[in-house]
Amino acid sequence: MQAEGSTVLSAFRLTLEPIQGLILNAVTASPRSLRSGELARLTGVSADTIRHYERMGILPKSPRTDGGYRIYGSAAVERVRLAQRALQLGFSLTELSEILRLRDDGGIPCHRVLNLTEEKLRSLVQQIKELRRTQIYMRRLVRDWRKKLKQTPAGSKAMLLHSLADKPKLGARSKAKNFKRRSKP
Repeated sequence: MQAEGSTVLSAFRLTLEPIQGLILNAVTASPRSLRSGELARLTGVSADTIRHYERMGILPKSPRTDGGYRIYGSAAVERVRLAQRALQLGFSLTELSEILRLRDDGGIPCHRVLNLTEEKLRSLVQQIKELRRTQIYMRRLVRDWRKKLKQTPAGSKAMLLHSLADKPKLGARSKAKNFKRRSKP
């Protein structure tokens, strides 16, 4: 619902259509500048995150109003969204800072970005393999525990979690086989 005397900022154009419930007073909103809180609301992050991004160099240093408020240009919205998406893909803030500073200084970080992305993809493939092994292990565990519970008299403890200490660690089976092979003369 729109408050009387307010307008809605839509992609930096004043309009009457509501955007994710965002209502800004026309006096504080400008198509060219946003305070850190406004930028935070538009991008779905906290104002602390905006300040942190600026300290890290992910956002360029912002000019300040006479009152000390940070003022960001409309390009900051895209920059924060880019950072959030890159973080979802596994980039670190340090990596983003390095890449964006290089780009801001006129450099061309494309090969670095590709190399990092390939590295993250390889890591993701490995994580998926590990998750699949964990899934198989847990399916067996659930099957074993169901049997154990059926065999446990009513009112008695089945000690399900304690049985984990008796089982080899996930992936230990293949390591044990490798160890046995190496230890043979």
